[in-house]
Amino acid sequence: MKLTHLDEKDRPKMVDVSDKQDTTRIAVASGTIMMSSEAYLMIIEHKTKKGPVLQTAVVAAILGAKKTSDLIPMCHPLMLTSVSCDIQELSDLPGFKLFVTAKLKGQTGVEMEALTGVSIGLLTIYDMAKAIDKSMVISSVQLESKSGGKSGAFSRT
Repeated sequence: MKLTHLDEKDRPKMVDVSDKQDTTRIAVASGTIMMSSEAYLMIIEHKTKKGPVLQTAVVAAILGAKKTSDLIPMCHPLMLTSVSCDIQELSDLPGFKLFVTAKLKGQTGVEMEALTGVSIGLLTIYDMAKAIDKSMVISSVQLESKSGGKSGAFSRT
């Protein structure tokens, strides 16, 4: 299988998507952050010194999705039509699971935008709570589903 980000001389390139059809494309990604009970409780009780952790993480996740092409070298700048986030409280872990859904109508997919959004959102939680718990673990950043485009649908479930 030939890698699409390499040209005929094995040099890096940005894939030409100009001949692809515009389709509605949606990607959902998720990731988890595990932390101490103390950090978890301080976050859900809004007692951290840096402000509203989860709300800030959502804003950061949206910004991360929007800035993906600035961070990942071969990603196309995309005109996202929607980025939404959901955070599940996981009291048994303890920690949180962040979901990011990215959507557009265009010529290339939004998987990287959803994955980048999750990563930046989780890193923001870490940053805002690291004074309480430096041992937090970010894990399982993964694509949950995607639809639209030539390669068709994918669903982890």
